[in-house]
Amino acid sequence: MSVIYVLLTISIIVAVGFFIAFIVAIRSGQFDDSYTPSVRMLFEDELIKEKSKKSILTKKD
Repeated sequence: MSVIYVLLTISIIVAVGFFIAFIVAIRSGQFDDSYTPSVRMLFEDELIKEKSKKSILTKKD
């Protein structure tokens, strides 16, 4: 029965350690989205082409 208490204590300590590491990572900005702006730059031309096609179609009507 004492083994259960030891394992429970160790698991709570490990869980608290992971939680603290997670909070530190969030505060340091590790989960900030730095990928989307670079991808948005690649697809920006397609958005401009679609807008120009729509404007050409509306001008013809």
